[in-house]
Amino acid sequence: MPKFAIRRLATGLLQVVAVVTGVFVLTTWLPGDTAVVVLGENATEQQLAALRDQLGLDRPWPERFLDWVAGLARGDLGTSLLTGQSVSEQLGRELMSTTMLAMLTLLVVLPLAVLIGVLSGVRMGSRTDRALTSAIVVLDAIPEFALGMVLVALFGLQLGWLPATAAGLSGLWLAEEPAVLVLPVTVLVCKQLCAPTRQIRIGVAEAVEAGYATHLRMLGVPERTVLMRHVLPNGLAPAVQQLARTVDGLLGGVVVVEALFGLTGVGSGFVDAVKARDLPVVQGYALVFVLTTVLVNIAADVAARRLIPQREVVV
Repeated sequence: MPKFAIRRLATGLLQVVAVVTGVFVLTTWLPGDTAVVVLGENATEQQLAALRDQLGLDRPWPERFLDWVAGLARGDLGTSLLTGQSVSEQLGRELMSTTMLAMLTLLVVLPLAVLIGVLSGVRMGSRTDRALTSAIVVLDAIPEFALGMVLVALFGLQLGWLPATAAGLSGLWLAEEPAVLVLPVTVLVCKQLCAPTRQIRIGVAEAVEAGYATHLRMLGVPERTVLMRHVLPNGLAPAVQQLARTVDGLLGGVVVVEALFGLTGVGSGFVDAVKARDLPVVQGYALVFVLTTVLVNIAADVAARRLIPQREVVV
């Protein structure tokens, strides 16, 4: 297991380097730059050239890339071209809101996916299975933006039970107004629930009918023991990677949800940085996204390896 984890970490490091390098190169090809955003389209070429020289935008991209990598080695993500603030400080503020939103979503999605997946898997083809599966598929088919608009119109505007927006709140302020997170978390849960639930359902259904489970029942082992000690670990193993991809999906989902509900977080910050062609900030976000994705998938691979069905049956 340690060797497997080391190999995955080495592979993950190569993936991080490749993605971050690709993002750096691609962002340099974006039309326009921060100088145009700051000075406007009516600025003269002399004004644009002077600001580009001040911001270092006229330097060759390989030189800027090496400087950025050297800064990463010191733990420095650079400085925003637009605001002059540290990228690390800006990411830290916005990560707090996004992390809170993502963690609340996962705290609901993970146990709910396991519960629904197991109930459907052990009763494959039953009315319970069909009802739960149909409901999950319908929720997954509704776009995040449309679902959010419906929830806002119903619970925020018509009934007035929940705040329709979280505008003006960020970071720890969200913890003081937890009601503003109910609708955003609900939208994310509805969109992220389908895939892991379906995978758990299939894995559990296959494990229930597996030969080792049948053999244990023939030996007189109680059904509860068969389910808890053998069926669930073996059935959940294939779903662990899907749960990791759920985290990946959250990175995309928060962009829509934060824009819809006025939340200040990584998603909205990334969109603003791209619009402003603020390359150091864009690259900082890209680094956070790729590190999160790689580390979560490494953890999922290691966990799945521990849950891989064993050849021998232990009663």
